Amino acid sequence: MSPTAALPTFDLTATTSHWAEGGGIEVLPRIFEDAINLAVLRRPLPHDLLAGALAQTRAERPLAFSWRGAPDDGLRAALLESVHCPGASGPLVEDVVTLAEAMACLFDTDEVGVRLRRMDAPMCPRFHCDNLPVRLVTTYLGPGSEWLPETAVNRAGLGAPTPGKPDIVREEGAIRRLEAGDVALLKGSGWVGNEARGLVHRSPAVGPDQQRLLLTIDPA
Repeated sequence: MSPTAALPTFDLTATTSHWAEGGGIEVLPRIFEDAINLAVLRRPLPHDLLAGALAQTRAERPLAFSWRGAPDDGLRAALLESVHCPGASGPLVEDVVTLAEAMACLFDTDEVGVRLRRMDAPMCPRFHCDNLPVRLVTTYLGPGSEWLPETAVNRAGLGAPTPGKPDIVREEGAIRRLEAGDVALLKGSGWVGNEARGLVHRSPAVGPDQQRLLLTIDPA
């Protein structure tokens, strides 16, 4: 099976300014276009995958899986050893492996870095851009990552807050949010030629009775 065989195809890709989104796998390679710093595959999550995701949020011990290597049976085995309720989490594990395979194929790398975590609080609540080339982000449960169109960003406000530094957000109403299930490629400032245009994003607020299951994958 090819790395992308399990990913769905629904509709045509849409491009708006510096981001592209659509329901087909063909949207993800658009991250290689100079003008694009966000590519989003919109997808619904099947019930069996959601059941595995829910199992990770209901366990007393938070899931904090971290792994680096080839996206192969070693990753699959490591996930099955780490996730809660492995008997019910097979579809979740297979989705993580499929996305890791797709990431390795897309960026022609033998290894990827994978993190699957249950979040009870925002990890990066302040808008920022990552100092790395690219990252895959998907939220299985809970609110998705928030990001800003370039027209709504004041880049002079990025970095550690200091007295007199301007607000990062020019328009509060312009803040966008990824949906649960979306597979997003975020281009950072470490991408050659994109040093001043890394996507500005942040972790969403998480309510007191709300949890988030987040997957990130980096090409190694």
